[in-house]
Amino acid sequence: MPKVSQEHLDARRTQILDAATRCFARQGFHATTMADVLTESGLSAGAVYRYFRGKNELVSAVAEQVLDGAYTRLESVLLAESVPTPADAVHGVVAAIDPGVGHDEHLRMAVQVWGEALRDDNLAQLAGAGYGRIRAIFVDYARRAIAAGLLPEGTDAVAAGSAYFSLVPGYMLQRLLLRDTSPAGYAVALRSVLA
Repeated sequence: MPKVSQEHLDARRTQILDAATRCFARQGFHATTMADVLTESGLSAGAVYRYFRGKNELVSAVAEQVLDGAYTRLESVLLAESVPTPADAVHGVVAAIDPGVGHDEHLRMAVQVWGEALRDDNLAQLAGAGYGRIRAIFVDYARRAIAAGLLPEGTDAVAAGSAYFSLVPGYMLQRLLLRDTSPAGYAVALRSVLA
């Protein structure tokens, strides 16, 4: 029997995670069944269970994937060589995480992870670590903004970074629940509020 390449194994795992993400975004964690993921992925039960023992493992893996993707996108905006103004930084962040209407699976997943982390200790640890890493990027940004003269000298970088970080979940909730917020509109408002 020929050996399966690591690339094939990685592609299959990604296929399963992408299918699960679509199902979870559409139906939520609790309403989605493993049968839904099997149907969405087009794979057999054996193929899926080779990678994930059950739905809880799949939820954790999807959450980790979403958090890692957000970290990478936010890092590219906030730690760019040229330090953006605070309003431009938050605008860049929301633009990076929001690909537009009809493509909001990762926004939906982030919000679901917050809710599920309140009842699942394992997911709470994963989410706490992931969001802690993301908040740390905002703190690093605040330190750089202070050094660049974009924030007043003596500003508490940890407090400022935490405040900037909190603007992102606020955007996400408005975007998903009120459906009247866009990265560009948010940026206009932030330029006034943060001036």
